[in-house]
Formats: sequence, structure tokens, C-alpha cells
Amino acid sequence: QVTLVESGGGLVQPGGSLNLSCTASVDIFRAYTMAWYRQAPGEQRELVAKITDGRTTYADSVSGRFTIWRGTTRNTVFLQMNNLKLEDTAVYYCNVQTRAMWWGQGTQVTVSS
Repeated sequence: QVTLVESGGGLVQPGGSLNLSCTASVDIFRAYTMAWYRQAPGEQRELVAKITDGRTTYADSVSGRFTIWRGTTRNTVFLQMNNLKLEDTAVYYCNVQTRAMWWGQGTQVTVSS
């Protein structure tokens, strides 16, 4: 059983930045994938960024603006979001893929002027 807790969401103006954090209840081997997904109202959940053994992958819509990285401890992952746009508004979910898929409860990110 893995529990994931996200933090760092909030309200920000276009062009602003936020840093999301996710802490797992157990150590996650770096060979496993940790990821961030998001889901906007009326939309399907989509992959934002993932990291596996140091290798990162980004959705085209966030590439160059968002950065994902693992913390120095084995149970954290972060998402730095810069130059936020209105269309980045969504609930952001932390995800871990071990032998099963684990999800956090989500944190709301709202980009609005």
C-alpha cells in the first residue's frame, strides 16, 4: 500500500510559477516511475511529466515550462511549473507505478487573471 500526498497547488496569474510536491508513504526505488497527471473539468486525465531512473518525459504542452525531479529522499517527487497558462488549470495528481498504480488525492492549480 502506497499513500501519496500532494501539496503546492493554488491560484496564480498567467505567467506565474508554482512548485508541486508529492510525498509517498514508502520509499520508491528510482527504477520505478513517478509522474504527475492532470485533469481539467470535462476532460480526461492526462500525463504531464514522468521520471524513471532519472529519465524524464514531458507532454508537448508543458515541455520547456515544467520540470520534474526526484528529491534526495526516495519518497518525494516535485514539479516546477513556470510561465503558467490559463489552460494549465486542472487538478494535478501524483502517480507512482510499482507493481500497481497509486494515486494521490490531487491538488488544484488555477491559473487566472
